[in-house]
Amino acid sequence: MKFSYLALFVVLLGLHGCATKGGTPSATLLQSGSIAAATNQPAPVPQPASTGVGTLVIKPITFKNDSYIRDAVKQECMLEEKLSQFIKENAAGQYAAIVSNANSAPADAQVLAVEIAEVQGTGGGAWSGAKMVLITGSLTKNGQVLGTFKARRYSSGGMFAAYKGTCAILGRCVKTLGHDVAEWLSHPTSQAVLGDL
Repeated sequence: MKFSYLALFVVLLGLHGCATKGGTPSATLLQSGSIAAATNQPAPVPQPASTGVGTLVIKPITFKNDSYIRDAVKQECMLEEKLSQFIKENAAGQYAAIVSNANSAPADAQVLAVEIAEVQGTGGGAWSGAKMVLITGSLTKNGQVLGTFKARRYSSGGMFAAYKGTCAILGRCVKTLGHDVAEWLSHPTSQAVLGDL
């Protein structure tokens, strides 16, 4: 009996909330922007307003030639593309433009070169232990080196790790590395050590 009263109270509270907001549930849905989900239309993604100056060129990220990284990780996890995208997203407010093609950038653009030096990514997801990504990079402008860095991040998968694969956990590593690199870009120094180093 108590459960019935509780359910009735929740329903009445929900109806009261619609009435006090001055609209119907559908109007509230329209105002919140969630109507896109109801109509199978993609919701517009707000783009951060660029408040920075200058241009950053992110060169295509590569794996270091002399390092051993499992072929499955190279072929399936798309770490290069993910890292580049995370750096771009996190550094967006620092630059007027961020591009990947140096030919379309002005001559005085800053150029970021990043290399994935090491990956510990044994198959089996969280069941095979923590995953790690180590990167190195440099920032130049007009041929002069503004700074260099080495960064490493570990992850054991976080919440619900048992349900995540190796690529998902490595993706968490490069997401955090993207934030680390973007923070370093605001004050580049020589031989900086970032992340879990």
